Amino acid sequence: MSAGAAGPTPLLVLGKITAILDAFTLQRPVLGLGELQRQTGLPASTVQRLVSNMVAEGLLDRAGDGVRIGVRMAYWAGAAARGVDLLDLAGPVLRELRDVTGETAALFRAESGFRVCVAVAETAHALRREMHVGKIAPLHTGSAGRVLLAWDPALAERVLAGPLEPVTDHTVTDPDRLRGLLEQTHRDGFAITAAERDDGGSGLAAPVFDHAGEVAAALTVSGPTIRLSRQRCEQWVDVLVDQADRLTRTLGGRPPE
Repeated sequence: MSAGAAGPTPLLVLGKITAILDAFTLQRPVLGLGELQRQTGLPASTVQRLVSNMVAEGLLDRAGDGVRIGVRMAYWAGAAARGVDLLDLAGPVLRELRDVTGETAALFRAESGFRVCVAVAETAHALRREMHVGKIAPLHTGSAGRVLLAWDPALAERVLAGPLEPVTDHTVTDPDRLRGLLEQTHRDGFAITAAERDDGGSGLAAPVFDHAGEVAAALTVSGPTIRLSRQRCEQWVDVLVDQADRLTRTLGGRPPE
């Protein structure tokens, strides 16, 4: 194969810079040099040299004893995200999340007082929780609704004003209890629910944020409770949150202040 067919030889320094940038997440927005060395596996001297140059170029900003992604990056992220729809970017994330967990992965948005499934990657299991694009559910039920309300206080107050109609015996219909659960979701950064929307179904969800730091969607994994127990849901939390983080960053999004 000719050199032209194989494509250009990648510059090693760009791979190292990318590894440093990839070490930052919504859960780890500020990292010290030692943490960056551990995350990237690069020699400490290389990390120190690259970080100094990246700070000088605005790719990173100083934050106390550590560094964070530079504000200058937001300029490029905004240009990259312009004209790119969330749904165009969600497919690969949903498929990877489905393949890793073995369960149905979906993306929900809040629309007209409900939550609507706007994208889905279905499980290969014969026994599955019914899900399709366009599926509508009340915002006060399930993990996706919990997430969409937890990061949208105005919408939450409208929903909490009720009525909170029961869908199953486990639907939360007490406004004070639901308010407490929303606060807990906000603190945790994710939600896990069971049998709130349909008997025998469980799910977990995490928020996806846009460039303004507002919740754009809820990324979910769902399935039959017989397979997706509470313990099983907890095992997939880190995977789900990482994928929601990935989608947020791809959008040029950021967490709320």
